[in-house]
Amino acid sequence: MSEQSRPRDTDRKTRIHLTFYDRTKFLILFAIVFFVLAWASMADNPLLSFSDAINRTASERSWLLILAGVEVIRQIHFALSELLAPYHGIWLKYFSFVDRLLHKLSDWNRFRLGRVIKWLIFVALLSVVLGAIYKETPVRALFFAPKALWSALPMIGQLLFAVFFVVIQFAAIFWFLSRGGVDTYFPDDIRTRFSDVWGQDHVLNRIRENLLFLESPELIEKHGGYVPGGILLWGPPGTGKTLMAESMAGETGKPFVFVDPGAFTNMFMGVGVLKVKSLFRKLRKLALRYGGVVVFFDEADSLGNRGISKPSMFESTVKSSIFSTPCNGGNYLSDPGKSLVATTALTTNQFVMGGGGGGGGGMGTLQALLTELSGLKKPRGFINRVVRRALGMRPKNPPKYRILVVMATNMPEALDEALLRPGRIDRMYRVGYPSKAGRIRTYEGYLAKVSHSLTQDEIDKLATITPYATGAIIKDTINEALIMAIRNGRTSITWTDVIKAKQLKDLGPAEDVEYIERERHAVAVHEACHGVMAYLVRQHMAIDLATIEKGSDYLGMVASIPPDDQFTRWRTEYEADILVSIASLAGERMFFDGDNSSGVSGDLESATTIASFMEGHWGMGSTISSHASNRRYEVGAPGGNKGKDDGRKDLRMALGDRIENNLTSLLARAEEILKENKFKVLALAHALETYKTISGDDVVAVMNASSGPLVDGRPYSSQENLDAIWKYHLAAVVAHQKHERPEVSIPVFQVL
Repeated sequence: MSEQSRPRDTDRKTRIHLTFYDRTKFLILFAIVFFVLAWASMADNPLLSFSDAINRTASERSWLLILAGVEVIRQIHFALSELLAPYHGIWLKYFSFVDRLLHKLSDWNRFRLGRVIKWLIFVALLSVVLGAIYKETPVRALFFAPKALWSALPMIGQLLFAVFFVVIQFAAIFWFLSRGGVDTYFPDDIRTRFSDVWGQDHVLNRIRENLLFLESPELIEKHGGYVPGGILLWGPPGTGKTLMAESMAGETGKPFVFVDPGAFTNMFMGVGVLKVKSLFRKLRKLALRYGGVVVFFDEADSLGNRGISKPSMFESTVKSSIFSTPCNGGNYLSDPGKSLVATTALTTNQFVMGGGGGGGGGMGTLQALLTELSGLKKPRGFINRVVRRALGMRPKNPPKYRILVVMATNMPEALDEALLRPGRIDRMYRVGYPSKAGRIRTYEGYLAKVSHSLTQDEIDKLATITPYATGAIIKDTINEALIMAIRNGRTSITWTDVIKAKQLKDLGPAEDVEYIERERHAVAVHEACHGVMAYLVRQHMAIDLATIEKGSDYLGMVASIPPDDQFTRWRTEYEADILVSIASLAGERMFFDGDNSSGVSGDLESATTIASFMEGHWGMGSTISSHASNRRYEVGAPGGNKGKDDGRKDLRMALGDRIENNLTSLLARAEEILKENKFKVLALAHALETYKTISGDDVVAVMNASSGPLVDGRPYSSQENLDAIWKYHLAAVVAHQKHERPEVSIPVFQVL
């Protein structure tokens, strides 16, 4: 990207500047303890002057001055490291082992350990002060302090204290239950920058604007506006939403608070509300201390919805019911066709879920979150809220908290509408599939981390044949290619490794099973019909691979990819999709004497769905009226005694007749194309039986009788070889009818 990212902590020439509070907090604490001890000395001896008390305390408590001196030296060292790059460089060169020892612990463990040490220092100093007041040793004074406080209280105070102690017990239980699910990362603990997010430049450019307002809010506030405080990143899984939020925290140098998706799911009612309150108290403190904070809600749909939602589990179930056919019929469609079939099935199988209980977050959790995001801000601090009111003084207005709320989800429709309104979520960005240029950049980024021999042309081709690859898929593919290279005794990735890794991720590992001869030939003919039809009639898609190796939910497939990023679809393209889908039925009937297998069921479902939308919605059929509008407004519903349901039934019957006519005509067209290319189908089936899995280039080689990467298609130009394939096919048909082995073995051709 053109703009420079904020430098990482390891790239800085000087140390990060400390705030005034961090610079002086220990010195202030030591000073308070020192003067309290001096006051205790004056209380014991009224004749002792203030200067004598100071001298006496300095003499008796010299260790306190030593600690203060050490702290002064430490702060001088920090100041020099912040101002002088050479001094900081010398420190890193000769004393970097100190940082290495500290960073063996995780960031969160170091924060917890530091917090424990600070509390121990505070308790130790408190015991010294109490020892001076009660004339006891520091340890005994620490234990005598509650007793002395209790004896000093009157009876009513003791009763109130007992009640207060019982309340504290219940509060402690709920406090303990409300912990967890929230991780805090402090500035420069996160090294991710915008330069580490590839393929989503259009979204990053808009997010930079949000960060600009977070860093310099006066740019918009002085003109009467307000800083957008909420961002929703939505899109398919693996497109980089979480990485993008992480890079936002890295760019701003502000604390980053990660909220786990299940943080607000609890056993007891009300605990989720406490978690929300506790979270935003922490956010306000961090925002005041560091000038801003970024909080990230991952999988925000887990917060719940007070309305109707379609759960992702049900969606995946429907998709599997569509595409998990023996032929894996959905893979013959272009991606818009696949999406259409899945969406149609979801629309006809919706059910209500969620209700008024706040969804997965529990009763009141979502409402508490909505209130915290945009509710009335209370005055800050006990003194400000209680003491000033008791004295008749008006509390100070709450400060402006610079809290940037970022949410990510792949189910935006599951989010409550009240959560998405402006003022809570001000901007919504779709983090979609990267474009071809974005995929090239992503491949280049991940390949730069490993040793490889891929050329720029091969990377360009790789981006072309993976049209809907997300950043997560690309990363996983490169990693799988590296594993394959290492398995073969190499440390450098080759083009072959990447292609094999892609096929493994697309198809999954093939099952270690062998077809009987007649079934192997039938599956090969089935897939060859798809392949030949796709090559001849579908110009908007290119064949990626063809296989007859059995997978977990298919017997074979011919997968296609779009050669370009295209955003509109035409009637001829959808007709080509239907021809490719029903080619299996036409081919099986043609090559097996009118017989066909149940493996065409998925193909027919896909073809029917697309034909339905062509006829009833897209104006690509014999009529141009919209079936959805007709059904909505009951247009064409007959009168008389027939009711609403009868009218809809007649509409569906009329639409069904038109769809059937369209499919019948396309089936006849598919039969003609396959008859004209009968030997090409058998040649491709022979190649599939021989090699089991071939690439799209190999399919082209068979069709053009040329040499491919794996298959040499030149023998298929010989009529003698084609006659041998035809003879083998006839024997396989007889074996299919009699349920026996073919009398003729599959022919083997000599490679030219």
